[in-house]
Amino acid sequence: MKVNTIKYFTVNGEYITLGQFLKEESIISSGGQAKWYLRENLVLLNGEKENRRGKKIHSGDKVEVAGKTYEFR
Repeated sequence: MKVNTIKYFTVNGEYITLGQFLKEESIISSGGQAKWYLRENLVLLNGEKENRRGKKIHSGDKVEVAGKTYEFR
């Protein structure tokens, strides 16, 4: 049985975009890689597949990426 730990991410301001989040967590090294990464890798936002780098993530949202789950505060 796989146990998935939840990491907490604090949103400074109203939201953060998915591309900014991926860069902030060092999943990608530059903002330009976001489009490629989202096309090639499964990213779930609140349980649904998401591939838009500009998608706004707000407090209360959950993102699953690279084998980790992030809860936004």
